[in-house]
Parts: sequence; C-alpha cells; structure tokens
Amino acid sequence: MYKIELSPEDLLRIIFDYTAKIASEQKLNAVLVLMANMGREMILSDRCTVWLIDDANHQLYTTVAHGVDEIRIPYGTGLVGSAIQSGEPIIIEDAYNDPRHNAENDRKTGYHTKSIITVPFRNNDGEIIGAYQAINKLTEIGYFTTRDLDMLSLAASYAGKSLESVMLHQEIIDTQREIISTMGEIGEIRSKETGNHVKRVAEYSYILALGLGLGVNQAELLRTASPMHDIGKVAIPDAVLNKPGKLTAEEYDIIKSHTNIGYQLLKGSKRELLRTASIVAEQHHEKWDGSGYPSGRKGEEIHIFGRITAVADVFDALSAERVYKAAWPLEKIENLFREERGRHFDPDVVDVFFAQLPKLLDIRQRLTDEAGE
Repeated sequence: MYKIELSPEDLLRIIFDYTAKIASEQKLNAVLVLMANMGREMILSDRCTVWLIDDANHQLYTTVAHGVDEIRIPYGTGLVGSAIQSGEPIIIEDAYNDPRHNAENDRKTGYHTKSIITVPFRNNDGEIIGAYQAINKLTEIGYFTTRDLDMLSLAASYAGKSLESVMLHQEIIDTQREIISTMGEIGEIRSKETGNHVKRVAEYSYILALGLGLGVNQAELLRTASPMHDIGKVAIPDAVLNKPGKLTAEEYDIIKSHTNIGYQLLKGSKRELLRTASIVAEQHHEKWDGSGYPSGRKGEEIHIFGRITAVADVFDALSAERVYKAAWPLEKIENLFREERGRHFDPDVVDVFFAQLPKLLDIRQRLTDEAGE
C-alpha cells in the first residue's frame, strides 16, 4: 500500500521528536540509528542509510543501514561518493539508468533499488563528514521530489552538527579508555601478569554487572574503569611484588598497600571514569564478611563495583596459567566460589557468576594468553 505525504504538522512532530532524542544521546551508533529513522520517516522512504567518511582507509562506510549490515565502499564511488565529493545532493528516479549506481549490493541482498536521494551533511566548520542516502519512495509517484530534498537537507543540517558533537565526545571516551587500559597493563606486567588479564577482568565485570541488573551505561563504565584495579602495584618494590617464596607479614602489608596507593592516585579526578577507577582500585580486595582490606568494609558497605571486580579478578587469577602456577580446573574454581559465597564474595554476585558462566568461559577462550606470556 502506498503512503500519503505527511502534513506540515506531522513533519514538525517528527522533527521535534527526533531532534530531542538526538540532543540527549551520547552514543554514536544510537545517534546514527535516530538519524536514519528520522530521515526515513520524514520523506517516506523504504530505507535510509547514514554514511560516514573513514579518512584513514579512504573509504565511505555505514554501520546503520536499514536492512543490511555494515557496508564499506571506496571513497568517491557510487552515488553517495559522488554526492560527498561534489558537496551537492543527488536525486535519481531510476537508479539502474544512472552509471554511478553500484548495483553490486542489490545483487548480494536481492533488494531492488529504484529511486535514490543522497544529501551530504557537514560539521560546524562546514566540512562534509558524511551523507544521508534514502532509497525507494513509498508514495504513489514512486520517486523523490524537491520537497523531499528540502526535508532531508533540513535533517542533514541539524543531524550533521549534532553528530560531530557525539563523535568528539566518543573520541574523548575512547582516548580515556585506551589510557586506562594501557596503565592497567603496565601495573600487571610489573607483577608478571599479562595485558589480557586486565582485558578479561574488564569483560567479566561487564557481564556480571549486566547480570546484576545494572544499566548498560553503568556496566560500560565499570568495564572501562576495571583495568585500573591493580594500578597501585606500580609503587610496590619488585623484590616484594615478585618474591618467589612466602611473604613476611611486613611484606604482605606492603602488597596490600597497592589498594590505597591506587585510590590516592585516582581519587582527585573530576572525571567520572577515573573516580570509578579509584573505587575499584581501593575496594576490590574487600570481603563480604568484613575480613578484607584495606578498610575491612562489610557487605553493602563495599561499592557494588568493588564486589563485582573481586569476583572477576579472582576468577581470572585462578583460571589463568602462569609460569609460576598451573590453572585451576573449572570444578575446583566453582567449588571455591560456592564456599566463599557470603564470606569473601557478595552472594548475589556469585549467583550471577554461575548464571553467566558460559559467557565468562567464552570470554576466557577468546582472550586466552598466548603461549609463553
């Protein structure tokens, strides 16, 4: 059935609805989805794709395209490449009569492209950073008009500037994540662990957080911060940190100080990410029954992030083979967690650990240490 062109009131409703959602969203993929849906609804197209420029690989790509997965094409190719290179929109009534149309994707998917409209969008400096591309008009005339061009250009003008802000925010987050992960790896390498230890603990923590009912944003925050759980080890002398024999009481106190050292290093930051890392660094050795360190916190006095990381860290420490120890068999690990449920570990976190164990084992397999590490 054909659709009827939207009234001005309907268009305003769509614009206000989506611009409000886009303005409050900080995740790149979520903004791209909103942009694609807004474009499709505004001009009544069957599909809408948001293309971005990958300068490093000299490509155009989309991770958000109705009906298909990610697509990558060489920069400057296809209708979208022509529109981005020229900076001008393109309207085509019949794609197969235009030599710029790349029909290969249709052959792969079985979809038949007929009418196309492509509109570049720009950042706040006026530079083109991508393009909208809508396919197949769903009204009776079956092709896009200058009215559609005006509507999609309006969407592109707003969405392009909003997208730039989100991309800059994402770049900051990615940079913070990379720094934190690298710093965490440095701490582990000094204690003869591997970089994959902190990566596994991060992924385990994320799965456990979701299993406990934490929101995706909180789970993601913990995943990003948890690699810093042992960052305080950078200040522990090698002679103590890597002593092959049993530690004296004094040496054990020095080891335990890595929790307070990590907390002191990170606590003063105004960044939520680093403040979260300070909590994890300080509290991941606390125990549910109050017998842990550094402060002897008990039960819910221990931050949920500390309780989650405690389970993730111990699971990985027992699971991983090292030159100085063999990996524990899974059955033995499971028995320990059952025994320590309500003593060392939060009972709820242990219950989620068992419920999510297949996912944790998949992560362990995927991020296994290479031989000799």
